[in-house]
This record gives sequence, C-alpha cells and structure tokens, in this order.
Amino acid sequence: MRKIRDADRGSERTCLVTRTKGQPESMIRFVLDPNGAVVPDISRKLPGRGVWVTASADRVAEAIKRQAFSRGFKTKVRVSERLADEIEALLTTDCLQALSLANKAGLVITGLTKVEHALAEQLIAGLIQATDGGADGERKLKAALNRRPGGAPATPQLKLFSSSQLDLALGRTNVIHAALTEGPAAKGFLRRFRRLALYRNHAVESLDRPGSSGPEAASINDHEMDRNEIGGN
Repeated sequence: MRKIRDADRGSERTCLVTRTKGQPESMIRFVLDPNGAVVPDISRKLPGRGVWVTASADRVAEAIKRQAFSRGFKTKVRVSERLADEIEALLTTDCLQALSLANKAGLVITGLTKVEHALAEQLIAGLIQATDGGADGERKLKAALNRRPGGAPATPQLKLFSSSQLDLALGRTNVIHAALTEGPAAKGFLRRFRRLALYRNHAVESLDRPGSSGPEAASINDHEMDRNEIGGN
C-alpha cells in the first residue's frame, strides 16, 4: 500500500467547514475511492490526498450540507447521506476493539464488587459504566472514587456503551461496571474513547488534563501505536 502523501503529514490540519487548524487526533481524515466516493479514514492510513473535518457529527453533517467535500477535493464527489452515522459506527467499533485488546492484556476488571475493591487498591486508568446500568451501582462506585486520594476527578468516568456492547467487547455477560487498569493498551482505548466522545459531543474533560492517560501523548501514528499496545517493537 502506498504511503500517505507528504501533503497530508505535519503537525496541524485545517477543517473544511470551520477553516480552523487543529491536531490530526481531533479531526477525521477523508479520501476518495476510485469511484469518486468520499471515504472516512479514521486510522489515517489510506493512500491518496486527504481532506479533514473536525471530529464532530455536527461538523460532518455541515460539510455534507455545504458541499464542502467537492470544494476540498476540487472535483465533483459522491457523499453518503448517512456519512455522519457511518463514521460514528466506525469510531464505536474501533473503540470497542481497543477495549477488547485491553481486556486481553489483563487490564480490565468487571463486576461491581471487584471494581469497588480495585478502586481502593489499584491505580485505575478509567471507570467504565454501561449506559443502561442502574443508579445504585453507579452511586456506590462514585462514593468509592471520592474516597480515593485525589478524589473522583482523578479517574475518568467512561459512559458511552450499553451493557450488550460491553458484553461483546469483553466476552462476558451482563457487564455493567468495569475498571481499566494502567497499561499501554489502556491508553490506546482512552485515546479512542476520547475521539468517540468528542464526535458525539460528550464532555471529556477528565481525559484532557496534563498527566492523564488520555490522548495528549498520541503523537505516534496508529500503526505504531497498535504495535506498542500489544507489546511489539
């Protein structure tokens, strides 16, 4: 496969819609397939000239409405009307696959009691809770977080996935609460989680502070990052 063109490298990209500059991690790259259709390149690996849109469903929808892709590629293009939803599905799958990888690396603890004990005894990179979980368990874990040195704000609380999605990612049943322990694969999941949260316009402040396990260290490309997360060189 050909490498991404030099024009697509560098430290900043310009959003087609807002014309503001930002880091590649905060944007979605798009390329054209051989038939002139716009293809999202969430891993930033596809060959060819790319254009960029801020990683937000609203911005992608606006790009379609304003025919920004045709202007960006300087040619008539075909764009799916469901492009924004298709990107969300890709980002969701990518994030859950990263969670599965973290689980295979032994970095995921499940079950209310086990998670509560882990919060008291271990360094926790993130607290995962199903969107369809009960309020009682969530209150217990928030109380456990508040008892930790530094309190609850020091641990990102991650709530984007249903129990059934967590079940599939972790190969278990009825997953409502999970704790993510520290490790390279955990950082990979948190980077992807932040991108998905931003795309859905969810708050991600707990992943943006200096020193967190969030995406601010994600300066290597996705291929290198995936190798590092599974212990490669």
